[in-house]
Amino acid sequence: MRTADFDYTLPPDRIAQTPVEPRHASRLFVLDRNSGQYLHTRFWNLPEYLNPGDVLVINRTRVIPARLKAVKDTGGKVEILLLNKQDDSVWEVLVGGKGLNLHRTVHVLNGPQAEIIAVLDRGRRLIQFSQPIEPYLDSAGEMPLPPYITTPLKQPERYQTVYAQTTGSAAAPTAGLHFTPELMQKLQERGIIFSDVTLHVGLDTFAPVNEENPLEHPIHTEWCELPQTTVEIIRQARRRGSRIVAVGTTSVRTLETAARGAGDDDIIQPFSGPTELFILPGYQFKVVDCLITNFHLPRSTLLMLVSAFAGRETILQAYQEAIRLNYRFYSFGDAMLIR
Repeated sequence: MRTADFDYTLPPDRIAQTPVEPRHASRLFVLDRNSGQYLHTRFWNLPEYLNPGDVLVINRTRVIPARLKAVKDTGGKVEILLLNKQDDSVWEVLVGGKGLNLHRTVHVLNGPQAEIIAVLDRGRRLIQFSQPIEPYLDSAGEMPLPPYITTPLKQPERYQTVYAQTTGSAAAPTAGLHFTPELMQKLQERGIIFSDVTLHVGLDTFAPVNEENPLEHPIHTEWCELPQTTVEIIRQARRRGSRIVAVGTTSVRTLETAARGAGDDDIIQPFSGPTELFILPGYQFKVVDCLITNFHLPRSTLLMLVSAFAGRETILQAYQEAIRLNYRFYSFGDAMLIR
């Protein structure tokens, strides 16, 4: 297995720069992972492809305005991107700017002072704010859109799911962006059950794998939680023969992490903490039966995950068909249901 095996060429005009309105009007590519056959519809029609009793597992994380502008004492400009909270005032961040070395102090515009207390790899730092940053985020922070989205976002809430609750993500769980309250009601009326997990998405999610062998890639760690209520819903669904449908790769990662310590009879157990699970082809899925996801970047860990779920050749062929039919790709793009 090589990283180059997960490469493909995407015309730049296929990268969605703005979300569709309404959210559920996006296109839906339905892929049968066993036969390789597919069909094309709209996300509003999702209930037609699910069965009463199926469980949709959604990620309740909420994106924080994690992009901060700051200045050095010299007046030089600095950009700070919040990644992971370490304690009340210490964060792991990405920084942009020169001379951002150990013990350097910067001043967040409309916010507190911050000191670099550790220099990490890949442009990351640990910084300590003079006081907790959260109360300042609404005035000092900006929504951290992925670098491939260059069109300004008029409504920041469009980069949140309609069911987002728990703040902490540096990026949105984008498969969930297609849901509307109307569609969720329609699904529930069909007998589909919603269940919750939380995984705070890190920006490493979007990073390409640069190593020739993907096994050498330093997989990012993300904090996730699967509560007891979700455990019980999943166990009941399995007992009655219903399917577990993960909404997004973040839900997959949480579910499969929580399954690692469970016995055969339990299927899954509650979990809260960091996960470093790296899902590559050959992985045996323990919980997830179906997956709702967007179209992912070439050579990314997310493309490797969906390839593990449906087969690399099947996924790459489906992507070529999606390109041919002008599907919209990446965060604001269209959706795929893999079953």
